[in-house]
Amino acid sequence: MPYVNIKITNEGATTEQKKQLIEGATQLLVDVLGKNPATTVVVIDEVETDNWGVGGIPVTERRKAGK
Repeated sequence: MPYVNIKITNEGATTEQKKQLIEGATQLLVDVLGKNPATTVVVIDEVETDNWGVGGIPVTERRKAGK
C-alpha cells in the first residue's frame, strides 16, 4: 500500500487542484511501479507560510520581500 505525502503552503490551492494532485500522484505510482490505485494513499498537508522556511527565512517574509 503506497503512501504519498504532499506538503504545500496554504496559499489557496483549490479543491480541484488538490484533486488533480491526488489523481496525478496515484497515476504516477501506477505507471512507474505498477501499484494498485485502489490501495494507494495520498495525503496533502497544507502548511502555514510562517511554518515553512527556505534559506533560513520563513516563506511569509520571503513573499513580503518579493522573493
